[in-house]
Amino acid sequence: MRTPVTDMFNIEFPILAFSHCRDVVAAVTKAGGLGVLGIVAHSNDALEVDLEWIKEEVGDLPFGVDLIVPAKYEGSDEGGVTTQEIRQLIPATHTEFLEELLERYDVPAAAESAAGRGPGDGSSMFSYGRATEQLDIVLAHSPALVANALGPPPPVMIERAHETGAKVAALAGKAIHAERHVAAGVDLIIAQGHEAGGHTGEIGSMVLIPEVVDAVAPVPVIGAGGIGRGRQMAAAMALGAAGVWCGSVWLTTEEAETHPVVKEKMLAATSSDTLRSRSLTGKPARMLRSAWTDEWARDDTVDPLGMPLQSILTASYQQRIDRAAHTTGSGAEKLANYFVGQIVGSMSRSKPASRVVVDMIDEFIDACSVLSGYLADD
Repeated sequence: MRTPVTDMFNIEFPILAFSHCRDVVAAVTKAGGLGVLGIVAHSNDALEVDLEWIKEEVGDLPFGVDLIVPAKYEGSDEGGVTTQEIRQLIPATHTEFLEELLERYDVPAAAESAAGRGPGDGSSMFSYGRATEQLDIVLAHSPALVANALGPPPPVMIERAHETGAKVAALAGKAIHAERHVAAGVDLIIAQGHEAGGHTGEIGSMVLIPEVVDAVAPVPVIGAGGIGRGRQMAAAMALGAAGVWCGSVWLTTEEAETHPVVKEKMLAATSSDTLRSRSLTGKPARMLRSAWTDEWARDDTVDPLGMPLQSILTASYQQRIDRAAHTTGSGAEKLANYFVGQIVGSMSRSKPASRVVVDMIDEFIDACSVLSGYLADD
């Protein structure tokens, strides 16, 4: 295949795979796409290890990284705050709610947190300071792409990435957001529709992709949200996208580090089993519906805090749930969930990430053949 995206990264297929799992990133890159490592939850040491491993696996093939620097978050007006400072801002009512919730669901008390993950008590995740630390490490490993998932990348990120030869991408849920990203200097727009997992906007992909393509031409646009099969890839590209950005579809692959209980939930889920909730990060994010999301949606409970307070509040409780969720029928199993898009309804069988790429391309070719057959033969 040849599109502006395959030319930009010298890849065989215009499939960009977002994943927090380094194995998925390497597998997709080696299969002809571009693996993109989500690094917001990585400690500095873990990030160094994963990037070194990916480079050893893929050799000279390209890969990308995805950071999160939201345009607005708690403490942003003051230049960001530390995790410890944010913990002091969390109301006691919210901690009491979660303590009562986990006690009611019989989730065991907290054990010592696993080392090597998360930003610790330094600059908080979802902050400029944290992303700058990560950017220093990332650029030393020569990624082909640096993506920002929330808001336009700060000028220093764009400048430093371009100095190393990396392209810069940003996600957009509205055409006006895409226009701001282009004005800031990004090279690639990811038009992410309402169907997507994680942080999403209100506009569906069918409407959003052509709006963004028209708004920012000739800057390449890749479609995201509700894309995990070849027919959806063909639809996105028929709407003007030069490629696709997929995240959810990798969560049930054989390589994925998704919690086994959550993976089984995803494999059994339908496209109606997701919802947008502020209960994990403080911003609307699509995830599996579970007892966790139901409890936060009750009228008689506290409302989620803003970003990044909510993610710092919930992190240790999510760890407790994950550790106990392996017990069938337990309260922790009922509470367990994760971010995933509506494409989850098509994710009914676990298979290697490379197989997902091959299947997507095969179905894409078939879909294009069907469409070409509709043209009248004069």
